[in-house]
Amino acid sequence: MTSAPTASILIVDDEMAILDTLRILLKNEGFVVTTAQGGKAGLEQLKQVQPDIVLTDVRMPNVTGIDILTAVRQQEPETPVILMTAQASLQSAIQAVNEGAFYYIQKPFSNDDLVAICRRAAEHRRLRTENKQLKQEIRRRERSRFARPLGKCRVFADVLKLAEQVAPTESTVLIQGESGTGKEVIARYLHDISSRSEGPFLSLNCGALPESLLESELFGHVKGSFTGAVRDKDGLFTAARGGTFFLDEIGEMAPATQVKLLRVLQEREAIPVGGTEAIPVDVRVVAATNRDLEDDIKRGRFRTDLYYRLNVIAIHLPPLRERRDDIEIFVTAFLERIAKEQGGTAKHLVPEAMDAVLAYDWPGNVRELENALERAGVLTKGDTIPLSAMPAKVTERRSEPLVAERVLANPTLDTIERAYIAWVLQAEGGNKSRAAEVLGIDPSTLYRKLTRYEGQVVD
Repeated sequence: MTSAPTASILIVDDEMAILDTLRILLKNEGFVVTTAQGGKAGLEQLKQVQPDIVLTDVRMPNVTGIDILTAVRQQEPETPVILMTAQASLQSAIQAVNEGAFYYIQKPFSNDDLVAICRRAAEHRRLRTENKQLKQEIRRRERSRFARPLGKCRVFADVLKLAEQVAPTESTVLIQGESGTGKEVIARYLHDISSRSEGPFLSLNCGALPESLLESELFGHVKGSFTGAVRDKDGLFTAARGGTFFLDEIGEMAPATQVKLLRVLQEREAIPVGGTEAIPVDVRVVAATNRDLEDDIKRGRFRTDLYYRLNVIAIHLPPLRERRDDIEIFVTAFLERIAKEQGGTAKHLVPEAMDAVLAYDWPGNVRELENALERAGVLTKGDTIPLSAMPAKVTERRSEPLVAERVLANPTLDTIERAYIAWVLQAEGGNKSRAAEVLGIDPSTLYRKLTRYEGQVVD
C-alpha cells in the first residue's frame, strides 16, 4: 500500500464489476471510498456523503455523468469531478471542460494513471479549500478587527455600551434579535475587545446541520464511532480553545444535544461522540437566537436549565425599523464596500430612492438592506442609483406615517396626543423613559397617560 492523502471519493458507474475494482484500488491507495451503481444512486449519495472527489462514468442510463457533474457544481463547486468514458471524442471532452470537469479520462486506463489523477484532484481540493478559508479569514479580519459596529441611534448605543461592559468578562452571552439584525457582528465585536481576542473566533449555525452531524462538529468523535468515522476528529469546542465560540440559532438545537451542551457549560469539558474520556473546554460561549426561548421552554422545546446557563448576560438587538436614524449610515457604508469590491467609485441614491429606503420597514433587517443595495448597484450603470433600481417591495410600501401625515376624520386633541405618544414609543423601541424624554414630560406623567389610554385604541 502506497501513501496517499486521506480524501473521500465517490465512484459512480452502472457496472458493478468496475465499481468493485476501483473501490479496491483506491481504498488500497488510502482513499475513503463510497460507491454508487448508476447515476440516480450517485445523486442520492451526493446528498449523504459530501465527498472530496467524484469519479463518474459518463454514459449511464437516465442520469449521465454530465448530470452528476452539474449536481456537484451546484452543491459544492470546489469538488473536483473526474469523468470516465469508453467513447471519448473531442466534442465530449470540450463539453466536460466547459461544464467544469477536473479531468476527462478514456477507458481503458492504467491503474497508475487513475491513481495519479485522483491524487492531483485531492491536492487540488485541499489547496482550493485552504485558499478559500484564508481569503475568508483575511476579509473577516479586515472587516471586523476591533471595528466598532455601525450605528449611532440611542437604542443601539445602549447595546454597544452593554457589550463593551461585558466583553472583558468570561460570562456567557445570549444575543436575541430578529434574523438579519447583526447578531454575529455583535458576537465578533465582543470577541475582538475581549482578553480572548488573540484566540480563534469560531461560529456554527445550529440549525444548518442534522442532529447526528451537529454533535460530531461540536464535540468531535473518535475513530469507528459511526460509519465514515475513519479517524479521530476534534470538535469545534476543542478548535476554539482560548477563543470564542458563537452558537447561532441556538433555539434550533435538538434536546439531546442541549443536554450535552449544558454539560460543557457546567463542567467545562466535552466528551467526543463514541468516546469515554472528557476533554477540557476553554472557550467563551456566545449564543444567539431569533426565537422566543421562554415560549419554547413552555412548549417543551428548550431546556430551562440550559436557558439560564446561556442567558447570564442578555443582549437584545433591535430591528432596523427601530433604528431608522442608522439607515443612512448603513447605506453609505454598504455602497462604499460594494464599490471597493467591484473596483469602482461609490454610488449614491437619488433623494426619492433614499426616501423609499427610509420609509420601508425592512423585515429582513440589515441583511435585507445590504442585499437590496447590492442589487441596485449591479443594475445601475452610472454613479447615481434611481428609485427604479430598488426592489418593488421597497418602493411600494411605506412605514408607519408620522402623526402629521395621518389622515384622521375630525381628530380630537386627545386622539392626536394618543397617536403621537404611540409613535414616539414605537420609535424608541418601547422604552418609556426615553419616550418621556423625547416628549419633554416626566416619566410619571407618561405612565399616567398610558394608564388612562389603556384599553383604548390608538389610531
